[in-house]
Parts: sequence; structure tokens; C-alpha cells
Amino acid sequence: MTIQTIISKAVKRLKLEGKLLTPDFYTEAFCKEAKKAGMQIEDCQHLKKFNQMLNKDFQKDLKNYNIKTMHEFVRFLISKLNRTNPTQCSDTLESQTLLAKRILQVVSVLHNKEASDLAQKTLELLERGSQPEQLNQFRQYWVNFLTTYDDTFLQKLKEYGDVDTQDLQKSIESLHLVCASDPELGSVDLYKISRLLIASFVPSIASSVNDTIANLSEKIQNNPALLESASVENEIKSAISLRIALDKESVKEMIESIDSVLDRLSLRLIDMIERSDSSNSEIQAIKKELESYTEVSGTNFKIAHKKLFTIAVALEENTQLLSQDLQSHNSEVKILSKKVHALEKELETAKQESKEDFLTKLYNKRALDEFMQIKEAEFKRYNRNFAIVMFDIDHFKKVNDTYGHEAGDAVLSAFAKILKLESRTVDVIGRFGGEEFLALLSETDTAGGVIYAQKVRKHVEKTRFVYKGKRIKVTVSSGVSQRLEHVSLEAAINSSDEYMYKAKQEGRNRVEYKK
Repeated sequence: MTIQTIISKAVKRLKLEGKLLTPDFYTEAFCKEAKKAGMQIEDCQHLKKFNQMLNKDFQKDLKNYNIKTMHEFVRFLISKLNRTNPTQCSDTLESQTLLAKRILQVVSVLHNKEASDLAQKTLELLERGSQPEQLNQFRQYWVNFLTTYDDTFLQKLKEYGDVDTQDLQKSIESLHLVCASDPELGSVDLYKISRLLIASFVPSIASSVNDTIANLSEKIQNNPALLESASVENEIKSAISLRIALDKESVKEMIESIDSVLDRLSLRLIDMIERSDSSNSEIQAIKKELESYTEVSGTNFKIAHKKLFTIAVALEENTQLLSQDLQSHNSEVKILSKKVHALEKELETAKQESKEDFLTKLYNKRALDEFMQIKEAEFKRYNRNFAIVMFDIDHFKKVNDTYGHEAGDAVLSAFAKILKLESRTVDVIGRFGGEEFLALLSETDTAGGVIYAQKVRKHVEKTRFVYKGKRIKVTVSSGVSQRLEHVSLEAAINSSDEYMYKAKQEGRNRVEYKK
């Protein structure tokens, strides 16, 4: 087993244990993997060498305390040194514990739910006593909170005033919010408001108002100052409810009367169509019947009655051609039905193609955005890391200028085929725009992304791009990042883009990433 293999396994161990990639945690993981592989690494033998230098009592203590790392060894020595003055050590420890509790109490009342909950849990841990493993676990929780905390939500307040991310109270006090009861707005004309309110009490459909509404309207009109009284609020609400109820009742009556007419009209029309030979006379009978209807629901029915009568007249004028139109339209409807079916198939095809770049047949920018949101959701819910690899064809403008845009299109298509060949089935690749391409590599870190990018780069470098008998030299630059190292998806994308431009600045035909 090689050192590189042990390094990879050490990094994977840290991820599985949920630890950050710090020097201490990495050293511990590396030595465990080296021991597991049966390799003797000098840097991992320091603890054993120092242990042999101690007297037997200290060696026995080390064994009893199960000290396995240099970090634990140093803490053990410090505790032994501190015990040379037990009183001072105890007082210092007690003071530090009280200080930690007070700090946690302060954090628990700050305006951040995640920090408050974590502070409360840590306080409970300190109150009931804890083991070093528990303290280390909660220390890791605080490190995770600090590294993932995002206060960009405060920027939403910018349109209302100045935002100070260091002083939340100052930011709130600087907001310029308009208050309806601001004294600077001046006095309110209750007389005008009362007239508007009374006008709103009048039903918009019903022909008359309720006595309750009329009495309240008269009372407010005579004394507009009542609007400032809280006791009138319920009366106004009741009046509004009554007004709505009157309108509803009037509409109900009108619809019932219209329904009766429409039922008769529809039955006659159906019977007429079934007996088309006598359709003209039937329509005339409907018209006469409508003329004989009385006003079923007062003035509200007059308009509906007039419209129905107009319909009957129109039907009478056109019924002679009804049979011929139905026969001719029947064949047209069948033809149109076939066309609609064909259009539905074309629409379905178009929907599928809307996510495909027309030239390279890879995913387009829209589809890539959707896949990135899916990957982001998996990362947040299941902690599934993924790598983002950005590609840009070097001197692509020169290819277009020298050989023409058709040659440029041929290069883009050929490069897309290379990406497909070098990618796994679970990878998502697409054209990000112009000569830029993007790959989303599932369950892959930066190291894996670099390996993939180098394979693509070398493949492009060795490929002969030929257009109309002319060989075109093509190279590609790439930037790699992983989601785990960034606070947001946007930051990870920007990082890969920045590394890609760095690759171009450093001479092109290379892969850049965080080293």
C-alpha cells in the first residue's frame, strides 16, 4: 500500500467521522490508517518514543488514561504540571467553567434560533457533568455552526435603510418604515371617510338595503366621530356582512330564474337538433315562449331575459344552415383532431428538446440549473458531496475567425463527444454557454474532479480535430471545486469558474483547483 492510498483513506475517515480537515485530526486519522495497513511511519511513533522517556508511574498513567494521540499526550502533561499547584488549577478550572456558562447564557438570548438551541444544550451538558468526548463533540458542533453561519438575509433590509451586520439593533433602528398613525401625516378627515364607508354599505346587486344597514349609515352620517370609537367596529363588520348577504340572496334569485329559462331552452335545442327537419319551426316556438315569459325576479331578470331572447332570434336566422354546417364540420373536426394529436406529439418532443443544447446534444443551461438544484438538495439533506468542473475551449474565437463558424460548431460537437466518453452515467454534463461546458460529478471530491478534468484535457490534446481537410489544434482549460468546501452552491460554481480563468492566465491547457 502506498502513502498516497493511506492519505486518501485518512481523508475519507475524517469525512465519515464528521471531522474537519485540520492538522490534528488529519494526523490522527493518518496514523490510524498507517497502523491498520501495517506501515511504520516515523512521524506516528513520537508518542511511543516520548512514553519510553517517562518514568514507570507516568507510563502507567498514560496506559490507564488510554492516551493515543500527541494532542492527548500534551494535555496529560499540562494537567500534571498544573497539579503542582492543585488549588490554583481548581480555581482556574472553576472560573473557566463559570465564564463558559455565562457566555452560553448570553448566546441563548441572542436572536438566532440555531445558536440559542445549541447554547442551551451545551449549558445542560455542563450542568450535569460531561466526559471529554462529549465536550469535544459539542466543540465540533460550535465549529460547524461558525463555518456555516450565513447572515446574508440581512441584505434584504437594504431597501429600507442602512444594514450593519455587526449591530442588529442599529440596523433595525435605521429602518425607514411608514406608519399609518404617524403624527406627521396630519389629522384625518372623518367626514370624508364616513361618506366613503356609508357608500360601501350599499349593496352592488340587491335593489335595497337592510334596516340595520340604513340605521348604522344614518348614525355615522350624523356623527362621523363615532368612527374613532371601538364600540362601532363590530357594528360596521355586521353591516358589511349583511350587505354581502343581500347581494348573495339577490344573485341566487336571479340565477334560479335564469336556470329555469335555460333548462327549457336547452331541452328544446337538443330536441330540435335530433329532429333537424323541423328545426326552424322549433326555434320559432322557443322565441314565442320567451316573449311570453313574465318578469320572474324583478328588474334583475330583465337584462337576462333580453339576452336570451336575442339568442333565440339569432338561432332562428341561422338554423336553416345548421344541418349542412354540421355535416361539413364533422369531417373538418376529424381532420383537426388528427392535427391536434400530431401537435401534442410535437409538443412533447419540444418539451424534451427544451433541455437539450441543439448543437452539442448535451444538457443546456436551463437543464444544468435544474440538476444543480437537485444536487444541492441532496447535499443539504444527505450530505452528498459533488464536484463542479468548468471547461473552456482555448482560443475558440481564433478558430471561428480563422476557419469560420461552421468549423467552430464542429469543434464544439467533437468536444461534447469527448466529454460523454470520459463521463460516468451518473455524471451530468452540459453546455454552460458559448464555448464553456460544465460537469457535475456525483459523490466526488476535488481530487476526483481533478482526475476527471485531466483525463478530458489529455484526450482533447491528443485528438485530431479536422475540418475540410485542415487540422485544427484544440486545447481546453479547466477549473475544479467541490460543494463541501463552500457555504453555498453559487460560491462553489464561482470558485470553479475562477480557477478556470486562472488556468487560462497561467498559460491554458491546464487544470486549476484549490491545493
